[in-house]
Amino acid sequence: MTWFEEWFDSKYYHILYKNRDDKEATKFLKNITKYLNIKKGNVLDVACGKGRHAKYFNEQGFNVVGIDLSSNSINNAKEFENKTLKFYKFDMRNVFKKNSFDIVTNLFTSFGYFDDTNDEQKTINAMVKNLKQDGILIIDFMNVKKTIINLVPKESKTIDNIRFEITRDLIDNYIYKNINIFDKEINLKYQEKVHALTLYDFSKMLEKNKMKIVDIFGNYNLNDFDASKSDRLILIAKK
Repeated sequence: MTWFEEWFDSKYYHILYKNRDDKEATKFLKNITKYLNIKKGNVLDVACGKGRHAKYFNEQGFNVVGIDLSSNSINNAKEFENKTLKFYKFDMRNVFKKNSFDIVTNLFTSFGYFDDTNDEQKTINAMVKNLKQDGILIIDFMNVKKTIINLVPKESKTIDNIRFEITRDLIDNYIYKNINIFDKEINLKYQEKVHALTLYDFSKMLEKNKMKIVDIFGNYNLNDFDASKSDRLILIAKK
């Protein structure tokens, strides 16, 4: 089992990240849908987690499918299902439904998890194949340059009386986060590993699919991307 299959399916993953800013996520989606000026169509949210982004798109009138490899996340997301919002356990390296979606999203740094970098290209290939002609791909990734500069080597958090001891390191262009969990008598260790992919890396993968990058943003307010200052790397590409 890979680290992401094990960790993302753990209850402790959801506890550690339960305080993620939903308001910030909603603001971003509101800004991006206004910018794209698309009011209806089919959306595929790749690596959808518990479905917060997919749910928002659906509330705006889109037909939405969310896919994720975590059974735990998908089971949680299925509580929101309706006629125009569906969730499936699915590997994002594979094509879900060819030429079927107006928008494909991959949000909140849900990329770069694989040991084999060929799997990154396979994932981009699959996302593009899921798109209709003239469809839009939205990738929201960390800005690795700023992330590496501001990497916090050690951190301790207590959430719901559970202590999380976290260490971070950059090794061979991967950002590692080691998570040591203390829950009463339970002591568990997990690891996150994310490839430090740059704008250049994404550009090369998209070029292989003849995708045109039409905009690059540096934060959820859709300000211009600055490699040294921006919080995010947000790519808008057209098929």
